[in-house]
Amino acid sequence: MQRDGETGVGERRAAFSGNLAADRPPAPEAPAPEVPTVEASVAQAPAAGTPTVAAPAGEAPAPAGVPGGARAGAGAVVLGVVRTMRPRQWVKNLLVFAAPLASGRVFEGEVLGATLVAVGLFCLVSSGVYLVNDVRDAEEDRRHPRKRFRPVAAGTVPSSLALLVGGVLLAGALTCAVLLTRPQLAAVLGTYVAVSVAYSFFLKDQPVIDLAVVASGFLLRGVAGGAAAGIALSQWFLLVAAFGALFMVAGKRYAELVALGDAASTRRSLTEYSPSYLRFVWSLSAGVTCTAYSLWAFELRELDGGFPWQTISIAPFVLALLRYAVDVDRGTADAPEEIVLRDPVLLLLGLVWAGLVALGVFTG
Repeated sequence: MQRDGETGVGERRAAFSGNLAADRPPAPEAPAPEVPTVEASVAQAPAAGTPTVAAPAGEAPAPAGVPGGARAGAGAVVLGVVRTMRPRQWVKNLLVFAAPLASGRVFEGEVLGATLVAVGLFCLVSSGVYLVNDVRDAEEDRRHPRKRFRPVAAGTVPSSLALLVGGVLLAGALTCAVLLTRPQLAAVLGTYVAVSVAYSFFLKDQPVIDLAVVASGFLLRGVAGGAAAGIALSQWFLLVAAFGALFMVAGKRYAELVALGDAASTRRSLTEYSPSYLRFVWSLSAGVTCTAYSLWAFELRELDGGFPWQTISIAPFVLALLRYAVDVDRGTADAPEEIVLRDPVLLLLGLVWAGLVALGVFTG
């Protein structure tokens, strides 16, 4: 019996060691993966405004349930709209004061009021144009090393919202111009809007034409000052404004061409330009600007008599133009308003020139 017992134990041991998995207690079966139903998906979805939906290529996913697919909260969207309106660019609209200042009538109550209204309206229409332009250029901006951070291109501001705000600004400004200002100013603003919108949709891809259209924006600002206040503009004023603007625009394009290099294809018109051609354009426009300003200053000296402040102002004017050309040649003139503020010598020359012109106007 002892042998039998030993044999039984051995058999049990052999059975246990030879079929270990079979002797273990069965493991609980893993539950089959659940297939979510439509009802379950809806029930488990986060609150409105947080789920994401598919976004266009190059954009971050957009939260669903927000009009236009906004990528952030309402505060971020509002801030993005303000950024797209380019308030830093509003300094360009101070060119509206050029004609009233040159005429010496800027401090007359009626002239000052009309000029301030014109500046405000230009801020509105230029912001509306920027909103429309950024929607039109969103795809190209996403391939640009810097412009891809613009709110519309980055997906912070929905294209539909940008178009809505831009349309409201353009329509509101033009309506106010018709109802509150001289017909001449309304015509200038209407021309600016028409040319700018045409530029956004097809003229910007036309070499040379794009330079002229952008330069016309500066010229129309100068004309708007005279139109708002009923001041006649001299031929010299128009020549200086037109070719001075062309000088800055050619410098801006040259800076973009230098900065982008092989990525210049992000702006189609840039592929049609060479650095030597843009140098020729800014050299030509700088020469005409200096010549026209000098002739204008000599003409004012003959008309006003007295001390030749206007004639003396030629020196800082030409020096400032040459100083600005240094930044153009370096390829850093892509933002003219920033160059003036960060170059103390250029800023000083501008202040000296403005002071001499003011002395000539108000003491002549």
